[in-house]
This record gives sequence, structure tokens and C-alpha cells, in this order.
Amino acid sequence: MAGPDSPEARLPPVPSAPRVPERLAPIALDGTAIEDDATWSGALVSGADGTGARGLTLREARAEQLDLTGAALPRVHLLDAELVGGSLANARLAEATARRAVLRRVRLTGLQWTAGTLDDVRFDGSRIDLATFAGCRMRRVTFEDCLLTGADLQDVVADEVRFDGCDLREVDLSGARFRRCAMTRCDLEGARALDRLSGVAMPWADIVASAGTFAAALGVRVLGD
Repeated sequence: MAGPDSPEARLPPVPSAPRVPERLAPIALDGTAIEDDATWSGALVSGADGTGARGLTLREARAEQLDLTGAALPRVHLLDAELVGGSLANARLAEATARRAVLRRVRLTGLQWTAGTLDDVRFDGSRIDLATFAGCRMRRVTFEDCLLTGADLQDVVADEVRFDGCDLREVDLSGARFRRCAMTRCDLEGARALDRLSGVAMPWADIVASAGTFAAALGVRVLGD
């Protein structure tokens, strides 16, 4: 985080968009339960209940209002995929992979996505509070207008990751490593391990606005008049 006279950092590149065909085969499941691995390719899936599923693969496909609340999913692969609406709240994703994927307005409260790989992924307008991405590797990932209050980013390896307009209060950055990343219009109040933000660029106005948070993290006290 440099001062106003330091060389300007560049914003990370936007993630590559999913290669989802314009014409998809509609599959309306209307709450039908999925009890095993769900695999969809070239499809527009809507209304599925995947709370009992054991795995999920979306390839060149879009899923709308998919309910995976609380599901234990040891096998998740999102390749050229879009998730719109729906819920993965409290779902457990172990070593899940996502490449060229968009998650838009998805409820991800309490999600456990650990030791996974995210390449060219965009989270847009999603609720991701109390979620954990511990140990994940992220490359060209964007979080835009997302609620990440209390999220666990411990030991995340982030390269060209951007947080734009996000609520990052009380996030845990312990052990995180950032490279060529950026935070714009974000609230970091109460965040832990702020010293891990080396490798993150911020607008000078945002740095000034967060001065109290940074001072508190460093143990700097304010002198009275």
C-alpha cells in the first residue's frame, strides 16, 4: 500500500468469461432431489435440490436456483459454468476446482471451500459471510459487491485477485499471501492479520479511510489534544 507519490499499481485483469454456449438444453427439475453425483454439460438447469448430492460437475452449463444448502460435496468441478441464485450455504467443498466460472447472487454463508483451486472466477453480489476459503489457490478471481464479513482466508494464495465494494469486516487473513492484488471500496474494520496485505494495492482515499483500522492493527495510539 503505497503513498500518493509512489508509482501506481495496475488493477488485476478481469477473469476470463465462462465459455457457455448461447443455446442450452433446458432441464427444469422443480425441486427434484439429487442423491448422487450430478453432472450437467451444455444444459440450463433450474430448481434442483442437491442437498443430498455427493458431487457436482457443471461443464459449459448454467444452473439457476440450485439448492445445495448443507451438502457435503467431495467432488465439485465448475468448468465454463454459471451459477445464478440458489444456495451453497454451509456446504462443504473439499479441494473443489473452478475454472472460468461465475457465481452471481448465490448465498454462500458458512460455505467451506478448503484447499481448492479457483482460476478465472467471479463472485458477483453474493453473500459469503462466515465462509472459509482456507488453503485455496486463487488466480484472476474477482469478488464484487459481496458480503464477506467474518470470512476465513487463512493460508490463501492469491494472485491477481480483486475485491471491489466488499464488506471485509472481521476477515481472517492469517498466513494469506497476496501478489498483484487490489482492494477498492472495501471495509476492513476488525480484520485480523492485516500485515498480510503486502502485495495488495488500494486507492489512496481508501487507505486514508482505513487509517484507524491499520493503526489499531499496529498498536498505534492516538494522542489527545
